Amino acid sequence: MIAAPPETRYATPFAVLGIVTDGAVVTGVRYLPRHTATRPPHDRAAERACREVERYLADPAYVFRLPYRLQGTSFQQRVWREIEKLFPIKTITYGNLAQRIGSAARAVGGACGANPVPLFVPCHRVLAAGGLLGGFMGGKDDFPLSVKRWLLRHEGLIHTTH
Repeated sequence: MIAAPPETRYATPFAVLGIVTDGAVVTGVRYLPRHTATRPPHDRAAERACREVERYLADPAYVFRLPYRLQGTSFQQRVWREIEKLFPIKTITYGNLAQRIGSAARAVGGACGANPVPLFVPCHRVLAAGGLLGGFMGGKDDFPLSVKRWLLRHEGLIHTTH
């Protein structure tokens, strides 16, 4: 049995971030409920990720500069590269992003859901055409949508508390 890589768990106002690194780059980020126990950075890459998250929390226009690895299919990689272009702070709909790359909105949504480093590749900025939020983190329950809402409010992209 292969042991899971160590995970830093960093508390933020919207979630605890589960940050996985390979010692040099961030390889994964998970949004965990805020009551999840924290764990200090386990290496320099995780420490850097935490410092950059702090900078983002202080300045929502902060552009992440930390190295990360995007592992996925060639299609997923195309979607993630388009999402990386949403700087300065911008949003796009699933359908518009799909048009850019010659695909379908559902396929783009699937790639967003498979994003290994959310926040750093800001898939929360991809919105549904019929409503601001749509799905996020594979579901429509309260926790994932509260994370997306918090991030979009922090970035000044929405002004509602719903």
